[in-house]
Parts: sequence; structure tokens; C-alpha cells
Amino acid sequence: MRILAVADSDSYLKWAACLLGDLPPGWESELVVVRTPIAPSAAQIAAAVGGRAMPPVLSARSVRRTAERLRPEAILVACTGPVVDVLVAEVLGGLRPRPVFVTGLPGISVPATEKAWLYRSGCELFVLHSEREVREFAELGSRLGGGGAVGLARLPFLRGTGAGGQDRDRVVFATQAKVPRAREDRERILLALAALAGRRPDLDVVVKLRALEGERQTHNERHPYQRLWREMGAPGRLEFAAGPMREQLDRAAGFVTVSSTAALEAIAGDVPSLVLGDFGVSAEMINLVFEESGLIGSLDDLAAGAFRTPDPAWRAANYFHPEGESTWVSLLTALLLGPRMPARSLLDGGEHAGARRRARLRVEVPPEVLRIGYRTKRKLARYMP
Repeated sequence: MRILAVADSDSYLKWAACLLGDLPPGWESELVVVRTPIAPSAAQIAAAVGGRAMPPVLSARSVRRTAERLRPEAILVACTGPVVDVLVAEVLGGLRPRPVFVTGLPGISVPATEKAWLYRSGCELFVLHSEREVREFAELGSRLGGGGAVGLARLPFLRGTGAGGQDRDRVVFATQAKVPRAREDRERILLALAALAGRRPDLDVVVKLRALEGERQTHNERHPYQRLWREMGAPGRLEFAAGPMREQLDRAAGFVTVSSTAALEAIAGDVPSLVLGDFGVSAEMINLVFEESGLIGSLDDLAAGAFRTPDPAWRAANYFHPEGESTWVSLLTALLLGPRMPARSLLDGGEHAGARRRARLRVEVPPEVLRIGYRTKRKLARYMP
């Protein structure tokens, strides 16, 4: 079997590379990045794929030509929602024979959202990572229609992890681009980290960034922590680092986040952890899944270095199911070998044509040209009545 994977951002590229590594022996795979305004930098690509060959960054037309040349039986569309929709419906539409389209979400996906399902409803298989997620999205799909099977995978980066053999000499704060949004909330986090660094001179306190200044990531960040710390001019001993999270967690004595999939990596590595609840525990804060985990604490806990271990029952029900319970590969194999009906996208039709045109611009127009267009549009809006 041959599978082509297409990613559009740092997070989705990491996820796609890991999923390809879980395929059965004998399967052939090819990984590419579709050019968009959030395409990862060369350094991000290298970090995401580990020892794999560096995937090329291709225009939408080149992605289509690659699919026509390879004739894959399946295509993993590891992209943000609007890009998934336009790739499946238009850029890769009409391939003969039609491949099985596989998609999914790269991290924590609780609660299930209609928007996530709608954008991916043209795919035959939707991959998720906990029994709760599979149940919620299956119920959503049954109610809304469209789409196909919902499969369970173990989050690929949780495989084979455990306590490392290195000295545990640091505390790692995993940033999240979307939350908390307010500048003052982010300043409070940095000050609590600095207070911890002052109390514990034996530990390095590291702010683990998703991207260095100037690099793009899946979601835009209004107040990047590195720039914010520089602007604050606050006294304190903080370090800022990018690169693979695994390298930081292997030496972590403690881990903290507001909402990051990296919390699961920390749990898998037996790193005492803390999920900050000062800004709320809700779907909006993307941390609802940590309710009843035993990990939710406060900025005061962070400053004091009061890290925790997760509740065993919560751990078993969320992302740490046995590998043998995963279903996505068997579902994909059944789709490839048996009769199937193409998935029906709920976004087909004139009502959504405008949104698809805008999404197509993101994958067809060079990012620098798009940025010029956006700036021009904003300037014109100032002078238009």
C-alpha cells in the first residue's frame, strides 16, 4: 500500500510524520508540505520529521502532480480545517482511482466541535486519540451527516516514552499560541516562572516556544512570550528554547502549561506536571480535558514548584489506552480492501463556495503575495465609507 501525507503547518507536520511511522511493515509513504502562509521553516521541518528525509514544500499544483505521479491508495490530509476541505474537494478532487482520504486532529480535541467535523466531512477516515474523542465525534457525525469512520490512534509521540536517564535539572513551561490571550495574563505567567527560578537556583526554568521569533506556527500568537519578556524588562532568570519538546522533557523535573498537548508527553515521561487553572478551565481555554486529572493548579503553585501526578483513572480514560485498542490502521485497511462509498462533504454547494475560494488562495498564491494583498485590503478599508 502507498500513502501520501500532506501537511500545512508545524503541528500537523509532526503529527503526520509520527502517524506514518505507525504504518504496518511494507507500506510505502511520502510526506510533503503544502505551501501556505503558516508553512513551517526549514528548522521546524527538520525538528518535526526527526530522521526522515526532509519533505519538500510544494505549491498546490505540485501537490496534485505528486498525487498523480504516485497514485497513492490513501492520502493523509494533515492540515488545518479550511485547507483540508479545499485540498480534498478541489485540489485533489477527481483523482482516479479515488484514494481513501484520511484526516484528523493532532492533539487534544475535547470537546468535539461542529467546525472540526464540517471541514473534514469529505474524508473517509477521521483519526482521534482517546475513547472520549472518538465517542464525541462519532455522535457528532451521526447527527450532522457526512464524513466516514472515526478511528482511534495512540498519540504517536506517546509511544515508547518513559523516564529518561539524564539529570532532571529544569522546569519546562510549554506555551500555547491561542491561550491565554490577554497580555497581562501572559505577564503573570512569566513572573511566576521567574519567582520559581529565584527560589530554585538549582533548576533551569525554560519557556519552550512553538516557534522562534519570525517563524510561523499553526495559530498566530498576539503576544509571543520571548518578545513580551524582553519588553517587560523584568529581573529574573528565564531561558527560551525551540526545537523538539522531547529534548526538554528528558531533563525535566517539572512541567507546566495552560493548555498544551505536551502535557501528555510529560505524563508519559513521568514528569510531575501542573495545568494552570487561573484563567479558567473551559473549552475556550482548551483545557477542559484536564478536569478531574488532579493536575490543575495555580500560579502560586507554579511559583512554589508544587507539581503533581495525574489521577490513574483519568490517565487510563484519556490518551493512554493500550496500543492494541487502536483502530485507525485496521479501519484504513478495511477501506482500502473493501467496497466503499466516497465521503460526502457537508460544505459542497454554493453556500460555501466563497469560503473555498479564499482557502484555495491560501494554497495557490505565494504567501508573500498574499501578505501584500492583505495589507492593501486593510489600507483600502480605512478610506472606504
